[in-house]
Amino acid sequence: MNSFISWIGGKKLLRKRIVAEFPEKESFNRYIEVFGGAGWILFASDKHAEIEVYNDVNGNLVNLFRCVKYHSEALQKELEFLLMSREQFFDAKEQMEIRGLTDIQRAARFYIVIKESFGSDLRSFSVRPKNIDNAINYIQTVSERLNTVVIENQDFECILKTYDKEDALFYLDPPYFETEKYYPDRFILEDHVRLKAALKRLEGKFLLSYNDCEYIREVYKDYEIIEMERMNNLVQGEKRPRFKEVLIKNY
Repeated sequence: MNSFISWIGGKKLLRKRIVAEFPEKESFNRYIEVFGGAGWILFASDKHAEIEVYNDVNGNLVNLFRCVKYHSEALQKELEFLLMSREQFFDAKEQMEIRGLTDIQRAARFYIVIKESFGSDLRSFSVRPKNIDNAINYIQTVSERLNTVVIENQDFECILKTYDKEDALFYLDPPYFETEKYYPDRFILEDHVRLKAALKRLEGKFLLSYNDCEYIREVYKDYEIIEMERMNNLVQGEKRPRFKEVLIKNY
């Protein structure tokens, strides 16, 4: 199934390729998506493992996922009169800063900002037409998929420590090296270094997505590196350049 939102660096175009690199299902019993984003890899299967975990450091994103899981009907009600509207987009963007909103009200406004921004940049209004009614109706389907998924809002290092076991599979899609400015959450060089150190300590398996660059290849030279490429969705225009990525795994 598809995710109900898009997100910077989303893996919609690469999900089949990424899932194809998963180890055999019998080798893991827990699946943890560490940098969850839109959850495209999570949603690529009806169930990856007996235990599934979605995590992201972005509190608004996690609140949206939790409201979809636990309060889908109330969220749909809050979005009942949503239009593809520049005015509604900027109203929702400004209202995100208001104190006292309920979780559902905040989730609805964040959903609007994601859905109606260009490339999910959360800043600029997209002029592309979208079927908003279908998108809102789809929330119920997503709620059913999330029924048994644990939703976390933690730093990646905490998640790795908490869920690490020999039967764990971690999928990680961190902000890419030297493209961090496109992401809404802070990620600096020290975080890339900290991530590498945390992965080295894992007992479980990991599959890691990154941009293909000299720095990443050097840092992860002791692991298997698989080349991929896709269209660069951070560049506007009819003809988009190809963007090279890598998958890195410890199994």
